[in-house]
Amino acid sequence: MKVSRLAAAAAVAGSAVLVLSSPAFAHVTVQPEGTAAKGGYAVVNFRVPNERDNASTTQLEINFPTDTPLSSVLPQQIPGWKIAVTKSKLAKPLEVHGRQVSEAVSKVTWTAEDKGIQPGYMQQFPVSMGALPENADQVVFKAIQTYSNKEVVRWIEVQEKGAEEPENPAPVLELSDASDDHSHGSSAENASEESDDTEAAAATETSDSSGGTDTTARVLGIVGIVVGAAGVAYGVLAGRRRPTAGDAS
Repeated sequence: MKVSRLAAAAAVAGSAVLVLSSPAFAHVTVQPEGTAAKGGYAVVNFRVPNERDNASTTQLEINFPTDTPLSSVLPQQIPGWKIAVTKSKLAKPLEVHGRQVSEAVSKVTWTAEDKGIQPGYMQQFPVSMGALPENADQVVFKAIQTYSNKEVVRWIEVQEKGAEEPENPAPVLELSDASDDHSHGSSAENASEESDDTEAAAATETSDSSGGTDTTARVLGIVGIVVGAAGVAYGVLAGRRRPTAGDAS
């Protein structure tokens, strides 16, 4: 009896963990490949899990912020998905590399041409974007997920500071300080310099080794010549000392 009660309690506890933890994995999220620095460019992945058991995700719509528009948004082609990029006029043109940009991407939509994201799977949608805002710590996107049964889930709720996580939170891209990129660059330069120093040391060591080998070869050559000359001289002297037939008589 006690065993059955313990088993039932464990089953309830286990199901509670699954129910409580599953929403954390069901959100549409955005993650950079590497870092996303303020004022820089980055490649990010919108990760879309399918949270339905009886339907597939057939469309994803990502809405880009209009208060901090991005001058460059380039989605990557994905087999089995059709991409539509929507641009909108800007209330205030942007200046990018010395030229005025009067419109920016406001929405990117991926539509499945086949089965889409089936139950039990997830899909990543890569996008190259920039320049990221310089005076913000994050970029908030609004995502709309559509299923094959026509159900629509709107991931558009903004997380308020200090409040509980909303039921359908919007994807948020956290931005790092621009100085972080410089520190990474310095590390790369230091690594490059160390590599150059290592190669130079190896070259010097090889050169010294070659020089030592050449010196040894020269010494051995001279010794060989001396030994050979000594052998020839000994042979000549031995020939002179050998008695001839006339001497014997």
